[in-house]
Amino acid sequence: MIDKINQLKAEIEALSAANAQEVEALRIKYLSKKGEISALMADFRTVPAEQKRELGQKLNELKTLATDKLNAMREALEQTDNLSDDFDLSRSAAPMPLGSRHPLSLVKNEIISIFSRLGFTIAEGPEIEDDWHVFSSLNFAEDHPARDMQDTFFIQRNPDVLLRTHTSSVQSRVMEKTQPPIRIICPGRVYRNEAISARAHCFFHQVEALYVDKNVSFADLRQTLLYFAREMFGPETKIRLRPSYFPFTEPSAEMDISCNLCGGKGCSFCKHTGWVEILGCGMVDPNVLEACGIDSKVYNGFALGMGVERITNLKYQVKDLRMFSENDVRFLEQFQAAH
Repeated sequence: MIDKINQLKAEIEALSAANAQEVEALRIKYLSKKGEISALMADFRTVPAEQKRELGQKLNELKTLATDKLNAMREALEQTDNLSDDFDLSRSAAPMPLGSRHPLSLVKNEIISIFSRLGFTIAEGPEIEDDWHVFSSLNFAEDHPARDMQDTFFIQRNPDVLLRTHTSSVQSRVMEKTQPPIRIICPGRVYRNEAISARAHCFFHQVEALYVDKNVSFADLRQTLLYFAREMFGPETKIRLRPSYFPFTEPSAEMDISCNLCGGKGCSFCKHTGWVEILGCGMVDPNVLEACGIDSKVYNGFALGMGVERITNLKYQVKDLRMFSENDVRFLEQFQAAH
């Protein structure tokens, strides 16, 4: 009988089952009234009295082993059955809603995509800059209002260090280290000492573009602007250029587009003019080229710059600039579809 008990113990320890039916079949084989363990229990009556204690203990251990083994297999199969075939074990325990891209990021990426199709590459630079790259190299006069504390954030201990007021500083850095042809786009955050309101903020985002090569004309600039406007706002968009002044370009211009809300007919958004200003541009001043080590007698170029917030306002009709930086989920969730 001891040999039989040891044999059954080895069999039970090696048991396995692929489904609940197989587990039930094993239960009947070993633990039912006509099972093998029950048969041993019946034979136990004929065991001599001096062996009953030892064999009885081994029989109980065998029955407990069989019961625990079958229960463990049954529980394992139940847990497996609860998992569907397409259940992803790497998913979070609780459903987590997807976020959406920030509207400024959406518009910035779209601007970059449009200019990349024209061969422009991205250039970046530091937000904490020096006076040379922000002002002096870009032909700003010593008494220019932009150098005043009320317009620019300067570092108190070192007045030569400031938060950049435009991404044109990146253009200066590229021109210092690279000879033409240069065709870059400079996206980034800029800072100006302005009171925060619905129409102004102390920090905002710009995208500027620079093209320097031989025989670059104002016609090249105009065609680039027309292509950008129609790709961004639709193929029916019209543009107009108005004379303006910037220290780093000459001639300079402001560009307007036909109002994308009224189609140029006139509405409250465009103040009934049919036009909306979106960016400044012009031919790079020869003084800027020379300051950056580029021969202005051989090369010329154009530059343009726009506020990302301004373009975003036009695309999504967001009337309060402060909403872009308040991180209100109710506002940001509106751009889920765009993501």
